Amino acid sequence: MNFDDLNFGISRRAMLGGTAALIAAQYLGSTGARAQAADRKFAAALGWTTYDSGRHLQDGFNAAVKELGGTLTTTDAGFDAKTQTDQIDSLIASKPEALFITPADAVAIAPAVQRAIAAGIPVFCADSAVPGVAVNTTSMSNNFGMGEYSCEYIAKQLKGKGRIARVLLPQNESWDQRTLGMEWTLRRYPDIKIVTDWAFALAGNVTPRQAVDNILTANPDIDAIWCAWDGAAVEGTLAARAADRPNLIITGIDGGSQAFNYIAAPSQLKLSMAQSFYEMAYLSVFYAHQHLEGKKTPRLVVTPTYAVDQSMLKDSIPDDFDVPGRGAELGWVRAV
Repeated sequence: MNFDDLNFGISRRAMLGGTAALIAAQYLGSTGARAQAADRKFAAALGWTTYDSGRHLQDGFNAAVKELGGTLTTTDAGFDAKTQTDQIDSLIASKPEALFITPADAVAIAPAVQRAIAAGIPVFCADSAVPGVAVNTTSMSNNFGMGEYSCEYIAKQLKGKGRIARVLLPQNESWDQRTLGMEWTLRRYPDIKIVTDWAFALAGNVTPRQAVDNILTANPDIDAIWCAWDGAAVEGTLAARAADRPNLIITGIDGGSQAFNYIAAPSQLKLSMAQSFYEMAYLSVFYAHQHLEGKKTPRLVVTPTYAVDQSMLKDSIPDDFDVPGRGAELGWVRAV
């Protein structure tokens, strides 16, 4: 099959992994199937589109709809649960054939998601699960495993003994699993002490940079900072530079070009648990098509996460690592 002849418009980013081409071939098997897929009406209620994570999720949704068929209406809640709830209700009224959601506060939006299901709209979630709501498919990372792995990295760097601080992300149940995984790992390292915590609040007035500035001022002898997401890890790196703490170890979770550039520099940011946001979104659209064709879909898909350190970034800073198959091309091995 010659994709150029079909004029299907598959992006180079998606083609890198090869998976998109195979999926597209499945749906392009007949003119009727193509027309049906092209007419499908989808909607996406995104919790955020900022940062590398939000951009990769949005890219994955857009690419999948373009390549597999349909039209997509998208809203962005800017991390505000009330706004996302209102947007979900508005999208329900537009009667899409499937609704895609990236929850910033999964508990708070659960009633709105349930209303979508009650209206007969199949729902597909990316990045976070919505507790108590039976959506069709959730595609997400192993948050507990990412917390475990990044804490294990710190423990090994400290040879099992040291003082650490934590920057937490508690408001989303899925994101909070990272902290629980981190704490589980620490049970094996009794000589590593948590000296202070700071929990990020979306509506708060303190930024991660300010929080880490305060942590370093109050605790000049800490050895590492475990961060629940890369935004805090990057801002923590800037704080460590300002405090002249070159030997501090910082880890984060998310992945993307911003964090990768700090890791490659090198800097105090040593590790990012790089999630496959693009793949999460692409899977949501793929399984929406599968569902609408009457086929079975999985309740949960755990997408790849790569433990990215400086050694993996010597040749390039890849922005497409989370396209299906691209990680293998880079020689990266799934960590969790």
